Amino acid sequence: MAETKRDYYEVLGVDKNADEAAIKKAYRALAKKYHPDMNPDDPNAEAKFKEASEAYAVLSDADKRRQYDQFGHAAFDGAAGGGAGGFDFNSADFSDIFSDLFGFGDFFGGGGRRASRSGPRRGQDIVQRVRITFEEAIFGCEKEIEVNVKEECKTCKGSGARPGTSPETCPTCKGKGQVVVTSNSLFGQIQTVQTCRECGGKGKVIREKCSDCRGTGYTTIKKKYAVKFPAGIDDGQLACRIPGRGEPGSNGGPRGDILVGAVVGSHSTFKRDGMNIYSTVSLPFSVAALGGEIFIDTVDGKVVYDIKAGTPTDTTLRLRGKGVPNVKNKDVRGDHYVKLVVKVPDHLSSEAKEALRAFDAASGDYLNATKNAAKDGIPKEKKKKGLFK
Repeated sequence: MAETKRDYYEVLGVDKNADEAAIKKAYRALAKKYHPDMNPDDPNAEAKFKEASEAYAVLSDADKRRQYDQFGHAAFDGAAGGGAGGFDFNSADFSDIFSDLFGFGDFFGGGGRRASRSGPRRGQDIVQRVRITFEEAIFGCEKEIEVNVKEECKTCKGSGARPGTSPETCPTCKGKGQVVVTSNSLFGQIQTVQTCRECGGKGKVIREKCSDCRGTGYTTIKKKYAVKFPAGIDDGQLACRIPGRGEPGSNGGPRGDILVGAVVGSHSTFKRDGMNIYSTVSLPFSVAALGGEIFIDTVDGKVVYDIKAGTPTDTTLRLRGKGVPNVKNKDVRGDHYVKLVVKVPDHLSSEAKEALRAFDAASGDYLNATKNAAKDGIPKEKKKKGLFK
C-alpha cells in the first residue's frame, strides 16, 4: 500500500498564503535541524530532511506551486524524474540556503551543490482545465481538448538559426553557460558563479535567427487530444496526465507534461460532498400525516419511497448506493441523503378547508384552543400597536 504524503504546507509549517520569503525561512530552519550531516546515523532525521526538501522544491517554484495548489500531489504522479514523479526535485536551487548553513556553495569558485544551469532542464507542464457538467462528473465522460503545443521548427530543424547557419559557441562563457564574477568585500575577493547573460545559460548564441521560429527553434500549433474523465471525479481534481506533450526542455532536457483538470458545474437539485449527494424534497402534508409513496429524484432517475405516517419535517432519508462512484472503483458508490420538508399549502379550496377543520376537530380541536382556554379563565393578550410586524 502506497504511503500517503503529507501536505507540503504542513511539512514546512507555513500557511497556504505564505510568500517566498516565509517558505525559504521555514525550509532553512528545517534543513539546519534535520540535515544528515548534522544528524549522523539518524534515519528519521534524514527522512524528515528529504520530506522538507521535496516540499520546498515544489513551493519555491511558482509554476510547480500553482500546479500543487490546483491538483495536490496528483500533479506530480506518474512521470519519470524526481522523488515525486512529476519533475526532478534536484533541479531546485538550494545553493544559497546550504551556503548559509554549511559554508559552501558558489563562493571562491566552489560551485557547491548548484545544478549546472547549462545542463539538461525539463520543460514546463501545460495545465488545461476542462468544464464538465455535474452528471458527467458522476458517471464519467470523454472530451476532446485542443492545446497549443510547441513543435520543432521544420525550417531550422530546431536549431533556431537561419538555414545555412548554425548557433555559435558563446564568446562570453566559452560554451559553459556560466561565468565567474569576482567582487570585493570586507573579507576580500569573493567569486560567484552566475548564469551567462549573453546566452542565457545555453552556451550557444544565434547570430542569424530563423525567420519562421524567430530563433526559438519551435513553432506553436494546435493539437487535439481525447481525454477520459473517470466516474466520480470532483471539481479541481486531475483527470489525466499526457506525458511528454508539454513545453520543450532546454539543453536536451525532456518535455513537460499536459495536465488536464476538471471544472465541475453545479446542479440545481443536488449538492455533492465527497462521495455523498444531498437534496431536499417537499413532502405533502397529507403524506406526512397519513403516510404514502412519493417520488424522489436521484442521479440515476426517479425512485419511489414509502413514507411512514407521522413523518415530521426535516426528516433525513438515506438512499444507499445512490451517491457518487469512487474515482478509483466506479462499482463502489456513496449514498444520497434526502431531507424531507413538510409543505404547508398556500391556497385551499372551500372543500379542502372544511375537510381540514373536520380533521382538526377529530385530532384535538387546535383551531379552537384559545376559545376553549378563555372559558377556563385564561386572559387573552391584546395586540398592541407596533408589537408585531
